[in-house]
Amino acid sequence: MSKQIFLNLPVSDLPKSLAFFKALGFENNPQFSSDSGECIVISDTIFAMLCTRDRFRDFTPKDICDTSKAVEMLINLNCESREEVDGLVAKALAAGGSTYDKPEDLGFMYSHSFVDPDGHGWGLFHITATPGQQT
Repeated sequence: MSKQIFLNLPVSDLPKSLAFFKALGFENNPQFSSDSGECIVISDTIFAMLCTRDRFRDFTPKDICDTSKAVEMLINLNCESREEVDGLVAKALAAGGSTYDKPEDLGFMYSHSFVDPDGHGWGLFHITATPGQQT
């Protein structure tokens, strides 16, 4: 059985965040959604739980990171192709996201990234050869 990953992400405006991820082509799973959170299906094994800040506080006694001043984490997602990497970044920018870098082609790997409206960093990459493999 494959393990599943559920990323819990605090968001300031749940409807805006849901619209952003839908604009990228992801769907939500209403079975795991409510007024305080939306489950975004990224793949069969990866889900982003967009939680209102109040709901997110139920999971931790620590302060929630102010992503305008600090990085909480960088989420990296493997893509099927360079075109998928570029397409997701373009959709993110059109939907209100931003980027702080340019695409990088290392030969065996192509990458680019975007930042969602709540400041969460998403790295996108396509690997043509695994580490140790000849390209």
